[in-house]
Amino acid sequence: MKELEKIYDPSSVEDKHYKKWVDAGYFHAERDPDKRPYTIVMPPPNITGQLHMGHAMDETWQDILIRYKRMQGYAALWVPGTDHASIATEAKIVAKMKEEGLTKQDLGRDRFLERAWDWKKQYGGRIVEQLKKLGCSCDWQRERFTMDEGCSKAVLKVFKKLYDDGLIYRGERIINWCPHCKTSISDAEVEYEEQDGFFWHLKYPVAGGDEFVELATTRPETMLGDTAIAVHPDDERYTHLHGKKVILPLVGKEIPVVCDTYVDREFGTGVVKITPAHDPNDFEVGVRHGLPVVKVLTDDAHMTQDCGKYAGMDRYEARKAIVADLEAGGYLASIEPHKHNVGTCYRCGTTVEPMVSKQWFVKMVPLAGPAIEAVRDGRIRFVPERFDKPYYNWMENTRDWCISRQLWWGHRIPAYYCDDCGEISVSATPLTVCPKCGKPVRQDEDTLDTWFSSALWPFSTLGWPEETEDLKYFYPTNTLVTGYDIITFWVSRMIFSGLTYTDKAPFDTVLIHGLVRDAQGRKMSKSLGNGIDPLEIIDQYGADALRLTLVVGSTPGNDMRFSDEKVKASRNFANKLWNAARFVMMNLPEDFRPGLPASLTMADKWVLSQLNTLVKNVTENLDKFELGLAAQKVQDFIWDVYCDWYIEIAKLRLNSEDAAEADSARQILVSVLVQALKLLHPFMPFITEEIYTALPGASETLMLEKWPGYEPQMNYAEEEAGFEKVMDLIKAVRTLRADMGVHPAKRTSLIIETADKTPFEDGAAYLAKFAFANEVSFTEKYTGDTKGVAQVVTHAARAFIPMMELIDREKEQARLAKEKAQCEKEIASMAAKLSNEGFVNKAPAHIVEDMRQKHAAAAEKLAKIEESIRNLG
Repeated sequence: MKELEKIYDPSSVEDKHYKKWVDAGYFHAERDPDKRPYTIVMPPPNITGQLHMGHAMDETWQDILIRYKRMQGYAALWVPGTDHASIATEAKIVAKMKEEGLTKQDLGRDRFLERAWDWKKQYGGRIVEQLKKLGCSCDWQRERFTMDEGCSKAVLKVFKKLYDDGLIYRGERIINWCPHCKTSISDAEVEYEEQDGFFWHLKYPVAGGDEFVELATTRPETMLGDTAIAVHPDDERYTHLHGKKVILPLVGKEIPVVCDTYVDREFGTGVVKITPAHDPNDFEVGVRHGLPVVKVLTDDAHMTQDCGKYAGMDRYEARKAIVADLEAGGYLASIEPHKHNVGTCYRCGTTVEPMVSKQWFVKMVPLAGPAIEAVRDGRIRFVPERFDKPYYNWMENTRDWCISRQLWWGHRIPAYYCDDCGEISVSATPLTVCPKCGKPVRQDEDTLDTWFSSALWPFSTLGWPEETEDLKYFYPTNTLVTGYDIITFWVSRMIFSGLTYTDKAPFDTVLIHGLVRDAQGRKMSKSLGNGIDPLEIIDQYGADALRLTLVVGSTPGNDMRFSDEKVKASRNFANKLWNAARFVMMNLPEDFRPGLPASLTMADKWVLSQLNTLVKNVTENLDKFELGLAAQKVQDFIWDVYCDWYIEIAKLRLNSEDAAEADSARQILVSVLVQALKLLHPFMPFITEEIYTALPGASETLMLEKWPGYEPQMNYAEEEAGFEKVMDLIKAVRTLRADMGVHPAKRTSLIIETADKTPFEDGAAYLAKFAFANEVSFTEKYTGDTKGVAQVVTHAARAFIPMMELIDREKEQARLAKEKAQCEKEIASMAAKLSNEGFVNKAPAHIVEDMRQKHAAAAEKLAKIEESIRNLG
């Protein structure tokens, strides 16, 4: 039998056990026809990534589920992997090259990609090693990368299929353009933030007259690209302008007045400028009316060469110059402060520009319908259920998805252009010549949106498009664990992709967690400087303490606060468990054999019944994804029931001269500890493994032990209820003695008045020990003198304690007199308020009722104080 160190040191335990688990292949899931599969695919962290608290929570929740299911006997597979993260990774590489004085163009595509793959080899595995520090029990033999050969093959097949089915097309449409990243981004990648801005009210002259038409804009610089103004066809104020033209200020050209129901007659003047190249709604108006598209911004948000004196200016510099010229020309009517939501790039925070561009798009409406239905009919459920609403909202209002990115790192679009005959060919295998005319072709320069490959993750990681054995056995997957912030980015796309390409929902449950915020409830960010490095927490307190902190108190879908106090509490719990295990093991003889004794005491039955109920409740909680509740119940049982009560009770038998009784206590102590370690293992795998493998009769690892099951024969309801009565009385006596300042070494007799003596007689030894009694007696009705006798009352009994020999009577009288005076003062204050008709009639009803309840409670307290004073004589 191994002896535990005096002090628990996570750093000496965690790496050791993790290496053992990996080397032994415990994380590897085998296909087994006799087992049910349970599969989780890890949301792939970016290869640019550093483990942050969001990752730590996400992976901890997944690990809890996979360890739980593994112990339940499932063929539990947790597929790990990383994402190539096109925009973020390329930005890192370009920044590194800039330090060397190099650009992408200096290197060319092939040499740049060589650098990118070298970068991936150097940094890509960093976050994987960090996940291992957290204790993630992933099947590392199946680790995947979104640009590995298998995943890339899946991407090409999907692109080709969608193109052949008419669901992918190339065309000019309004897209979101990031001037900093210099690439298009999808609607889901635009984050909106409220900014202070202005409405500039402009006057456009009506051609051939003296009339002006007033309209407003938040982006004056785009007016150079106006190709019309629009009014509602039924707006009588502007009927006389139908078919007429206005003159575009500063430019001097005439543009038409068009009638379109897009215009809101109630907003502003009921006239809007139409800039088809730089506004999605204007683009649609332009299509309906055949308007020209005039682009006035470059890819880096400067004015184009066609913008006259403003050419080359930054967009904000041009805005100032244009507003000044409008004012000088008499075209500026007024300026109105205006708060509005402005789209920003989710990667770099730069304000994005709606801009017309030729890109590749996926038609979303045909794909969204089945994905909506899969959630509505229950094939996929969100936990909590309320998160189906943002999902429905996104899918029901979805626009075509812009999937091309102006980047070199990523999956290159498999479209080939023949400059000779103009043919566009899409192929899942490389082309060098045109299938139509045989002349050389060139491949599209753009890459695919990172989310295009991530959307295939649940099945591409298992071998699709090949019909692999893993795919047959482990797909569809079961639980997707992710944050609410990527329901639109990723979850929705995986759902429609799984349904479209495999005819199956990719998972049955989407478990949503919230954000990890700081102690003040603020979102962790670099700008606030309030980020917390999980690795530093692990180094200081251990991975188990971090994991427990990230689950206890958490509920699906809700944000949680992280604080030093919480993680210290988790560390203290680990120490409490360690010390309890050390105590148990120090009291085990070398020839100890685990098992349950033939005869059980009331305390034994109580702890076993409590444990049995715990098993039932924790299993139910985990099945309902109530991870935080399950962890809290296990922690409470170990700390309160096992450590604070049962170990203390067991000491009576361990220290007795009855060897058989001592052996029985040891068997219960070990049996309960082993079961508790199993329940705790998914939450705190390292310390539970270290303790378990040191116990006599233990197997090689706790993680492959069978999950405890509820056993009806271990439900000792009557004995459990009886022992609870004894405990209640012990607590009440100890509280009274503490209030009176009585030292534990001072003992006195204890007389218990109760109609049900049996549990108290069975627990007499516990009452004597823990209620500090030198004599315990029982009666159905106490008839003795109450002078100088303290009383405590529980729901099942009343105890009488002669206190005169234990306390200083004069000091206790003084204490009670002071307490009585304070209570009388509070009662008088509340009585005055309640007798005040103004307060009673004007204050909210719940305030008045609360005051009445407090007054009644204070009166009851006063009565007890006065009774105690009388009892002192």
